[in-house]
Amino acid sequence: MNQTTATLSPEADAFARRVALRLAQASDDLHHDITERLRVARLQALAERKRPAAQPALHWRTAPAVIAQGPAAALGGGSERPHWWQPAVSLVWIIALLIGLVLVHHTQVETTTSELTEIDTALLTDELPPSAYTDPGFAQFLKTSRSKP
Repeated sequence: MNQTTATLSPEADAFARRVALRLAQASDDLHHDITERLRVARLQALAERKRPAAQPALHWRTAPAVIAQGPAAALGGGSERPHWWQPAVSLVWIIALLIGLVLVHHTQVETTTSELTEIDTALLTDELPPSAYTDPGFAQFLKTSRSKP
């Protein structure tokens, strides 16, 4: 039996030996054509194992290759000439992003303004006694509510 370079735990090694022994015993009961196919497959597997290791496959996280295009090198898909619509699509996405940012800013400003308007309206329409306006706590409340955005 050939020895492998991988180290196995004693339990795994014992299991592998039991399986190999059972397969060897069962091979006596097989037809000649099946044993020949198994022998050829075993020889192919051994030949494949003896073959030097191939280059590892590129992982999906690897960077794209640098492709020379004319006098300069560029990252890209390798087309000879960029199409006219590629920069247009990029420009459309940038414009959509800017419109989205403007809309978010406008919505936040409107929300803040409406909240402040509600507070001011409630303060101005509420019936307060004149002594409330001279109360130092009320003055402090007005100062802190004005300083908050």
